[in-house]
Amino acid sequence: MPRLYDYTGVIHFHSEYSHDGRTPLVEIIQAAGENSIDFLMLTDHSTLEAKRAGFEGWHGDVLLIVGEEIDPRFNHYLIFGIDEPIVVNEDEELDPQLYVDEVREKGGIGFISHPDHQGTEMFHVKHYPWLDWTVSGYTGMGIWDFMTDWQSSLKGYVGALLSYLFPAYVLKGPKKVTLGRWDNLNQSSKVVGIGELDNHDTVRKVFGLSLSIFPFRKAFRFVRTHLLTEMPLVKDDREDQETLLAALKSGRAYMALEYFREAKGFSFIIADGSSESTMGDEFLLDRQAVIKVEIPERGKIRVIRDGELFREVVGREVEYEIERKGIYRIEVYLKILEKYRPWIFSNPVYVR
Repeated sequence: MPRLYDYTGVIHFHSEYSHDGRTPLVEIIQAAGENSIDFLMLTDHSTLEAKRAGFEGWHGDVLLIVGEEIDPRFNHYLIFGIDEPIVVNEDEELDPQLYVDEVREKGGIGFISHPDHQGTEMFHVKHYPWLDWTVSGYTGMGIWDFMTDWQSSLKGYVGALLSYLFPAYVLKGPKKVTLGRWDNLNQSSKVVGIGELDNHDTVRKVFGLSLSIFPFRKAFRFVRTHLLTEMPLVKDDREDQETLLAALKSGRAYMALEYFREAKGFSFIIADGSSESTMGDEFLLDRQAVIKVEIPERGKIRVIRDGELFREVVGREVEYEIERKGIYRIEVYLKILEKYRPWIFSNPVYVR
């Protein structure tokens, strides 16, 4: 396998071009640079205005890719790689297959967004789950959405304030129902998993105080998506966007909570001495093969096969023999304050 280049990014967030956003893109991009983010994938609601305004491309060491969130009442969809927005009104009950198909016809890629979002009644946040699982033709789905995860911790006003001050300590990781659905879908076709931030930098009143939820400088330390490319980025706006979107479409990606520790250096391959495969790849099992996992810091490594725990060990690397086909993915948990907390979730290798 050729050398792979690991780029850290954030997918799904909103700027002042969204009806419910308020932060200028210049400030967001600056915050990304301060957090060592390599690329941003913007998803303002029902608009590509940031693309029209000339923001797409490199800004110093940060590449901005402008996408869109299609946002009817339910069945939100993140889309990238198209030049004209697809507008669906929030109160419109539209068959999501229609806009999934339209994105494909226009040469774009799309991801089911925050599929199990529940909202929070306490702060009047409506629920926005994905309801129609009969659809086909989408590229992937959100597996770990920061805002869905964090909002699930808001059970009381005192607890909510603590959750606001120390959000990384209340995150539980991807929902079991989301992981279970993803594992099942991957049995029949490749469904690429992504991490979502869904940050708006919204102002809320708590105990009479106006709080920003969350400033991007803080939000960018939470759920990120890493993309692995075979070629390094070359600071060319169009070429680098195509490189990253190709890696994303192929599933060469993993998600990570990087508040406590950066995940770069994570590696997951399956090899048999003559061939190697990594996340998003298919691997033909015709002889004895091994799974090899390396992580940048000691943690609990869980190998998942077809949705079930296959192996678990605490350490910095593992190597296991495999003798049967299946959909293999990795989960890693990092021990912080005597508790294992969610850290890294990989896309699968498809062993045929």
